[in-house]
Amino acid sequence: MLVVGLAPGLKGANRTGRPFTGDYAGIILYNALLKHGFAQGEYKERPDDGLKLTDCRITNAVRCVPPQNKPEPVEIKTCNAFLKNEIAAMPKLKVILSLGQISHNAVVRALGHKATQAKFTHAAMHRLNDIILLDSYHCSRYNIHTRVLTPEMFGEVIAHARTLLGR
Repeated sequence: MLVVGLAPGLKGANRTGRPFTGDYAGIILYNALLKHGFAQGEYKERPDDGLKLTDCRITNAVRCVPPQNKPEPVEIKTCNAFLKNEIAAMPKLKVILSLGQISHNAVVRALGHKATQAKFTHAAMHRLNDIILLDSYHCSRYNIHTRVLTPEMFGEVIAHARTLLGR
């Protein structure tokens, strides 16, 4: 499974070198990955905590920290080649989990489709080429605190990914 977030977080990946590590979203993401067998060890919000991903990789739709965490359309378009290469580097990839609409649209584009062919909706599943795209609201502090997304809702999407992979 490939998890695709929005962009590196200023206090997370840019500081620690590991996606989501040090960001509030990392607590939600890594705890769900651990619970559903996509990670082993313990998440302690440090890159040296011993956490290891299993059957899972994490990347972002945009490569650099965008101002106010809102990437411009040109950044998203420019970075799409990197996402396309990341996907191509995983020949056994079966499931992509997209965190948020910007990520979703970037994945759809990287897979050679138009955004209109797969509408973003939380917990939606789309078959694109030989890959299943699962959608989730981003596990950001804002979405969790406003209850747009709960840890339980997020866990259900991760559990669905695990079921799709048959392990």
